[in-house]
Amino acid sequence: MLILQYCKTQITALFILAYVGILYIREGNRLNKITRKSNCCALFSAMYIVVELAVLFDGITAFTINSPDLVPWSVNLLMHLGMFVGYEIFVTLLFWYWVYVTVGIPKKKWIKAACILPSAVSVLLTIIFLPDLEAIPGIYTNYSMGNSVYVCFATVAIYCALTFAVIITKHSYIPKKKRTSLYASIVVIVIIMTIQIIFPESLVTCIAAVMSTLSIYMNMENPSIHELEHYHYEMVMGFATLVENKDDSTGGHIRRSSAYANIIAKNLRKNPKYRNIITRDYINNLDQAAPMHDIGKIGIPDAILQKPGKLTDEEYEKMKEHPVIGGKIIKDTFGHLYNGEYENMAYQVARYHHEKWNGKGYPEGLSGTDIPLCARIMAVADVFDAVSAKRCYRDAMPLEDCYNIIMKGRGEDFDPDIVDTFMMCKDKVEEIYHSSNNLTKE
Repeated sequence: MLILQYCKTQITALFILAYVGILYIREGNRLNKITRKSNCCALFSAMYIVVELAVLFDGITAFTINSPDLVPWSVNLLMHLGMFVGYEIFVTLLFWYWVYVTVGIPKKKWIKAACILPSAVSVLLTIIFLPDLEAIPGIYTNYSMGNSVYVCFATVAIYCALTFAVIITKHSYIPKKKRTSLYASIVVIVIIMTIQIIFPESLVTCIAAVMSTLSIYMNMENPSIHELEHYHYEMVMGFATLVENKDDSTGGHIRRSSAYANIIAKNLRKNPKYRNIITRDYINNLDQAAPMHDIGKIGIPDAILQKPGKLTDEEYEKMKEHPVIGGKIIKDTFGHLYNGEYENMAYQVARYHHEKWNGKGYPEGLSGTDIPLCARIMAVADVFDAVSAKRCYRDAMPLEDCYNIIMKGRGEDFDPDIVDTFMMCKDKVEEIYHSSNNLTKE
């Protein structure tokens, strides 16, 4: 009964973690079968294993420090070492997880080394100071105190500060659905660790670790959320492909043009003018909206879409109706299946991707920045793929000619900033182009 008396918080935490682990594995395996690829985040998996071990050692130390007659002090120190190191590694992995899901792991080795250094130093100091650990009698339970404890608290404080720095500097690039989970994790850790410092015999450190893990699982890593996202994407792509199949000359246009738009958006964000506009949410919404840009062609007769020659003026006027039709379809149908920001972007991409920078496009004759940014991005991606792909009425144009068409339209048909960005990404564009052609041949 001593175990229940001193370790009930840790035992409860272990049961919660075990339940989360069972759901994560079971639902994850089911999702992998659906998507035919691994949806497991290696960082979260590593973090989960470490927190399980840390809480386990936490529970053991809560028992050993209150049972000096039953457990040798050397064993007690060893268990404390496992707990301290476990929590130090956990907060390190937690920091790297948030870096990964917000801005991505930095490529520069010195930045990685600088961020890992506090953890490495803390583990070393924990080992060095471990012999100084003392058992302090409390009102209800004994608790440990010493330099190793201070080092562990310092490590938590350092990585909370680093995470806060990421939030401040990269706030606009953190998806909204991830912000709540991120803020909640930090607040919970700060509050609970403050309680632990003020009331050292409370032994509630494990609650901070479990709540952080649970928050990430529920808001970020829950396979059910990924499954819904997968089904939504498949539905969008399926509907877009259905429309593409009406025009059998386009073959792969949707995926290529969407990929080009993604490249443009990610690199355009490096321009200070767009840094606060093109957020991670913006790019995610564009990835989902781009495949819908030609959805209005479902309302255009097949005889026009598949005509192996130049369209008559009457036929061309009919073809020009597809942006309006597409916008109406988005508003009436697909927009309500996701979120407001996505609905608006999908509508703008579908309706305005044939507008021109000089105001001579259609359907509304918008010009300059009156054309939504997402539609200006899509216009470049759409035209480049249209001229670089084979059509039923002509062969694909050489890439250099395609680039020349885009450059010729700079400041006339297209936003100059977007054209400049596109031209700086030629290597990535050609990688997509050649990859698509290889798949087509196979």
